[in-house]
Amino acid sequence: MEEITAEITKRTMICTAFRLLVCLFGCQLLSSSAEGKVHYYDFVLKESNFTRLCSTKSIITVNDSFPGPIIRVHKGDTVYVNAHNQGKYGVTLHWHGVKQPGNPWSDGPEYITQCPIEAGKNFTYEVIFSDEEGTLWWHAHSDWTRATVHGAIVILPANGTTYPFPKPDHEEVIVLGNWYKRDLRQMVWQAMQTGEDTPRTDAYTINGQPGDLCECSNGTTYRLTVDYGKTYLLRIVNAGNNAEFFFAIADHNMTVVAMDASYTKPFATSYLMISPGQTADVLLTADQAPGHYYMAARQYSSTHADVVYFDHTNATGIVQYSGNYTPPEHPIFPATLPPYKDSLAALNFTNKLRSLASKEHPIEVPQNVTKEMFYVVSMGMIYCENSTCGGIYGNKMASSINNMSFVNPTTDILTAYYKNLSGVYKTDFPEDPSVTYNYTGDDLSLALAYPLQAVKVTVLNYGDSLQIVFQGTNIIDAAESHPMHLHGHSFYVVGMGLGNFDHVNDTKGFNLVDPPHMNTVGVPKFGWAAIRFTTKNPGVWFMHCHLDRHMTWGMDTALIVKDGGTSSTRMKPPPNYMPPCNITINSTDSLEERVSDAKRMNII
Repeated sequence: MEEITAEITKRTMICTAFRLLVCLFGCQLLSSSAEGKVHYYDFVLKESNFTRLCSTKSIITVNDSFPGPIIRVHKGDTVYVNAHNQGKYGVTLHWHGVKQPGNPWSDGPEYITQCPIEAGKNFTYEVIFSDEEGTLWWHAHSDWTRATVHGAIVILPANGTTYPFPKPDHEEVIVLGNWYKRDLRQMVWQAMQTGEDTPRTDAYTINGQPGDLCECSNGTTYRLTVDYGKTYLLRIVNAGNNAEFFFAIADHNMTVVAMDASYTKPFATSYLMISPGQTADVLLTADQAPGHYYMAARQYSSTHADVVYFDHTNATGIVQYSGNYTPPEHPIFPATLPPYKDSLAALNFTNKLRSLASKEHPIEVPQNVTKEMFYVVSMGMIYCENSTCGGIYGNKMASSINNMSFVNPTTDILTAYYKNLSGVYKTDFPEDPSVTYNYTGDDLSLALAYPLQAVKVTVLNYGDSLQIVFQGTNIIDAAESHPMHLHGHSFYVVGMGLGNFDHVNDTKGFNLVDPPHMNTVGVPKFGWAAIRFTTKNPGVWFMHCHLDRHMTWGMDTALIVKDGGTSSTRMKPPPNYMPPCNITINSTDSLEERVSDAKRMNII
C-alpha cells in the first residue's frame, strides 16, 4: 500500500509540474508573439454536481462548467489543449469542423483516430486551424459523453482582416443542449444490451439552462441584455445529442451570415433550423420596443406524424432591453417558431443557404468529379433469436450505410493504418448499395432491414474530386432526417431534394456556383442530399450521423485519404504519446463479457 501511495504521489507531482510548465511556456509565447498564433488551454474533466429540473445530479464536465469553456482564436492559429481525465471512465475530445490538416492524431473520435484517455491520465491535443472562420465547437467523442462535455470555438478573422459585414456592437455565444435527469451513461448501456430505443431527454437547454417554462427553472433562465439600436452577432451551436432544433426570437428577425464557420450570402429569417453538430452565425438588431422577448428552441421531429414519443420541451432564454421601462409580466413568445413536425419549414430554411463566394472569401467547388459514391442511410435491426430483444419486432435497433452497420474495433483505425496492422479493418466498404429499390416507398420488405455488422472503410487518393449522394430510406417505416458529418473536410452541398435521387435529372439541377460550404448536412426525411469536395487532407476521417442514437447503432464509416506526393501533402507522424488501447469493449463480445468489462470500467 505504501508503494502504491508513493507512486500516486510521484505521478501527481510530475503531472502538476508539467501543467505549470505548459502554462508558463504558453503564457510566455502568447505575451511575446504579436500575432497571437499559439494558445494553450488546460481542460480538466471531472464529475461536478449540477441542479436542473428540481433535482441535483453528478455530470462529467470540463473545468466545472456546463457548457464548457469557450476557445477563442484567430483564423490560422494553433491551440494546444491538455486534457486531464479526472473522471471515472475513458474519454476523447473532438474539434468539430476543424479540418486538422495532416493531423488526424488530434481529431479525437474513439477507436477511429485514438483510444480513450483513461481515467487518471492526460493527453495533449494539437488543434490546427486553417481556413475556418466563424463559429465551431468542441465536444467529447466517446459514447454519449458530449451531452455535458462540449463548448464553443470562436474563430475571429485573421489579423489585418475583418468580417464581410458591418462589425457588430457585441457578440454572444448561444449553445443549445439537452438535459437528462437520470444517469445517461447507464441508460444508454442498458439500451444497447436489450436492443431497445435509446433514452429521450427531459429538457432542452439554452446555455445550460432549460428556461422558465420548465419546472424549478424560473430563477436561472439565460438572459441577454441588449441596447436599443445596437447589433449583436449571435454564435449559435447545436450541441444536442439527438435533436434538430427550430430557433426563433420573438418579434425579431435574424440575418444569417455564416454556417459551420463558412460565410453565407446574408439573408433575413424569422427562424433557424439547425441540426446537431451545425453552427450558425446570425446578426440580431435590437430594433423593437424596450421589453422582454423570449428566444426559444424546440425540437424539429422528422419522424412520422403519429410518432409523439419525443421531448416537447420549449427551451427558453430572454432577450431583455436595457433602460427605464416597466417590464412585462411575461416575455413575448416567438410566434414564428415552427411546429415540431414542420418538415417544410426545415427544408425551406436549408434551401436558402448559399456560400458568400466573394473575392475575399472564394470557394472551390469541384466541377469535374473523379469518384462518385451513393450512400443509402437507413434504420434497421439486428436479429435476435426468438424475438428476445427490446427493439422493434423483438430485435435490436440498428442503423447503417449501404447495409453496413459499423462496430468499434479494439485498436483505433488510424494506428492500424499508420503501422500497417492487419485484422483491424477492411477496405471494401461498398460505394453503392448492393440492392436498388424504391428507397422512400411504403411497406418495404423487412429483408432489407438487417445490415451486416463490420469495420469497413473506403481508401481514397489524395486529390480525388469526390461526390457523395446520401439517400434516406423508409425501411421499417422509420424515415427521418439524418445530419451526416464528415471529419477532416468541409464539403459543398450541391443538391438536395425529396424522393429517390435521379442520377440523370437531379444532377442537372446541382448548384456548382455558390453552394453552402458545410461540415454537417441534414439529409431530409424521404429525400437525398449531394455533396462534393476534394480530398486534400491525408489521414483517417470519421463519417457518421450526428444523431448519437444513430451513430451508436452503426450509421458510421471512415474515409482513409492517402498521402500526396510532397512533404506538405503527407500526414504528420504521430506524437510521442498516444493513449494506449488496453481497455476496450468489443460489441461482438457476449453479454456476460461486456457486462464484466463495463463493471471493470465503472460504467455500471
